[in-house]
Formats: sequence, C-alpha cells, structure tokens
Amino acid sequence: MRVYLPATLAMLMRLNETGRFDSVGGTAFALTPALRESYSSGDDEELGEVALREAARASLRLIAAEADGVPVGTSDPDEGDPVVAPLPPRRVVVAADIDEVALRPDLDVAVVRITGPVSLESIASVHVDVADAESAVTAAVEVIDEADLGDEDAELAVGDVDDFDLAWYATQELPFLLELL
Repeated sequence: MRVYLPATLAMLMRLNETGRFDSVGGTAFALTPALRESYSSGDDEELGEVALREAARASLRLIAAEADGVPVGTSDPDEGDPVVAPLPPRRVVVAADIDEVALRPDLDVAVVRITGPVSLESIASVHVDVADAESAVTAAVEVIDEADLGDEDAELAVGDVDDFDLAWYATQELPFLLELL
C-alpha cells in the first residue's frame, strides 16, 4: 500500500544519512477504504492526493514541535540531536510502499499505522514545499493548535498553505535537494 508519512527537513537529513526513515508514532496516511467511502467521487490518484495533503498537514505539527526544540522522527535518542543550521520552514511528506499497515479509522479516515523504520528502498518519492511557501508555512505552524481547536482565523491560515503544491523528488535527488537548502 502506498502510504504518506509526515516529515520535516531534519528527518529527511537523517534519512539521507542513515538510509532509513523513522515515522513519528508509526503514523501515516493512505487511500483507505474509509477514505474512499467518505468521497462521493474521485479516482485513486485524486484520493491519494487527499491522503498526501493530510500528511502535509501533519507535517506542520512536526515542524511546530521541532521549533519548540523537540527532536522528532528518531527511534534512537542519540540521533535526535537538533540540526545545527536552521532549516527553512517547509512541509515534507515521504511516500513509501509498505506491505503491512494497520487501518486506524478511529483516528481519521486516512490514518494508518506502520511498524518499524522504512528503508530507503521502500520509499517511492519525497514531496517538499518550494521556497515560495515558506511564509505561509510559518504562519500555519504558529496557529496549527488553534486551528485544531476550531479557531476560524487559524483555520484560514492553515488553509492558505494548501494553496501551495508540494514539489516531487525521486529518492536519488534527496542529497541534491538537501544540499540546495
């Protein structure tokens, strides 16, 4: 099953260094039967985009945690050291093909759980915001909690970041992408 894993640029750097991706809490998003049932129309590509956008929204929460000094996306505390140089605020989603996933419709219609780290070989692509999205990402990160609690102005700020599509990168391009940041 194709899953979409929320991530940050720091997590991509660890993936590039270690060859494995550690999902925070095993949380991923996918085109699940519950997601398909919640839409009256849409093909697999369109509904897969919905799952990717859900992962991108979860990426905002990870960026907020890192901004608060919380290392995310590592199963080894020694690997959780913060990155020295400040990284630009950009949403990141890792798309991977995983054989075994657990559906979690109790959390949301697109949520699935995976176990263990994801090898680089299982990763199909990486999706990252372009530089033009940085101000919208920054604004959304600052109000993501308020948006989750129903604040309409915060929801609008988070919605503004959805106007930016994530750029697609093959895994072979990962070192070059990170070098150009």
